[in-house]
Amino acid sequence: MTERLDAGELARRLAENAEAVCRHYLSAGRRSGNYWLVGDVRNTPGRSLYVRLQGSSDGRGAAGRWTDAATGEFGDLLDIIRENLGLVDFKDVADEARAFLALPRSDPQPFAQEVGAERARRLAPARSVHAARRLWGMSGPIAGTPAEIYLHRRDLTHLAGLSALRFHPSCYYRPEDGSPTETWPALIAAVTDLDGNLTGAHRTWLAADGRGKAPVDVPRRAMGDLLGHAVRFGVASDVLGTGEGIETVLSIRQVLPDLPLAACLSSAHLAAMAFPPLLRRLYVLRDTDPAGDHAVATLDTRAQEAGLELIVLSSRFGDFNDDLRYLGCGALRAILHSQLAPSDVARFLESAGV
Repeated sequence: MTERLDAGELARRLAENAEAVCRHYLSAGRRSGNYWLVGDVRNTPGRSLYVRLQGSSDGRGAAGRWTDAATGEFGDLLDIIRENLGLVDFKDVADEARAFLALPRSDPQPFAQEVGAERARRLAPARSVHAARRLWGMSGPIAGTPAEIYLHRRDLTHLAGLSALRFHPSCYYRPEDGSPTETWPALIAAVTDLDGNLTGAHRTWLAADGRGKAPVDVPRRAMGDLLGHAVRFGVASDVLGTGEGIETVLSIRQVLPDLPLAACLSSAHLAAMAFPPLLRRLYVLRDTDPAGDHAVATLDTRAQEAGLELIVLSSRFGDFNDDLRYLGCGALRAILHSQLAPSDVARFLESAGV
């Protein structure tokens, strides 16, 4: 009997053999930890495209999912086959996948429907970039707002010149369970590329008085084209500090106000961050969890290949905002003093006069 599989099942079976698929179709790349790294879907040498080799069965963390940090493209292993071989007809992609998996050919119609849905989902990033720019345009300065109160309560008081942060008094929040849309005050952060172009926005919904986050299930969300980009504080030249969270990065800015910093918003985006062209030394603010460790390992590999020096900065508690709030600026300065390169101690720490 001929085995009939739709596109979802084909993609799942390919994902179960993700490394073998990559070695066959993306032979110019190589494995790095839990990812296969290559230049692009056409098998160009490089490291901007990341294929997850292990993970959950579906969702963002699924095995076989890939993203190209240089272009923002993403997809699954069926897309790799299509783009790699230059195939147009969905039936040809399905037949190629079946041949690789040693499966018989079947009716391609379910596959065509699935790919059509996937292509529709691909339009979402462009729409969300547009929405992010609209949200940013409708937001204003944070001075005197609940956003300023919120940051002050996190001991983040050096807020002058933070052009990457704005405030929206009634930002829409859509619960994931389909409940009615709500509005809450929100701290809005601009996600930009290396040229300063806004590619996305990050929202932190706040309580009306700013004394904490809003009482919603997911008080932080990002939208737009995020991979490789970041919320930036200062313009990077030869030295840059980077981490996942905005509050973690701003904590470092409290004692190193002249150090350019970038918040990548997640461990996956941190691992895929784009390096500024003049960069020579990268400080990574490590989150003490497995995802943070993996991000550091991936960045270290990429930094070595790019000829960059990578230095990991470790907090005393869970993150640097915990260190700042529980220990104070003086202790945080001491923690960083022992971890910075000697030339950067004089350049960024001793000259700060904080």
